[in-house]
Amino acid sequence: MPGKKILMLTGEFTEEYEIFVFQQGMEAVGHTVHVICPDKKAGDIIKTSLHDFEGHQTYTEKPGHDFVINKTFSEVDVDAYDAVYCAGGRGPEYIRTDKRIQAMVRHFVDRKKPIFTICHGVQILIAVEGAVRGKKVAALAACEPEVTLAGGTYVDLSPTEAFVDGTMVSAKGWTALAAFMRECLKVLGTEIRHA
Repeated sequence: MPGKKILMLTGEFTEEYEIFVFQQGMEAVGHTVHVICPDKKAGDIIKTSLHDFEGHQTYTEKPGHDFVINKTFSEVDVDAYDAVYCAGGRGPEYIRTDKRIQAMVRHFVDRKKPIFTICHGVQILIAVEGAVRGKKVAALAACEPEVTLAGGTYVDLSPTEAFVDGTMVSAKGWTALAAFMRECLKVLGTEIRHA
């Protein structure tokens, strides 16, 4: 089976692990991941952030590594993609208001293509009417009220679990990337066999 094409939606200060680990893991098994950011071209850089839980009431945020965008935003043809991935961190809170991002997500919702969301990535989906309505969705706990108000059911998972509702895969954050990616691969129809 040929590899799938996945569109990753990011913005400045998207969570570093949720970009790098997801992209490299998916590409390691033969899929193509195009990472885009509004108004950025292939070769442009976005700043990422590192979020961690260090005993405070909420997460901390530190500067991450630079990430080189590999697909020009204005050249994206959503029909060419098999799935969309909404990475978390700070980026979703501002790219969700971009009507072009909303239209891209609408394409995947309307055609019932796989949608992957982790951490704050669900904020992008919530900005699209009906994207989470009737769905069970995991996300960072701080997003629970938004999920509920958008008509979804918030699923409170452990930090290392992922949840699947049809072709939507979700998780709380980067500590769940192993489980999250495993479920994404199943939804994509990817089988990994050990000799």
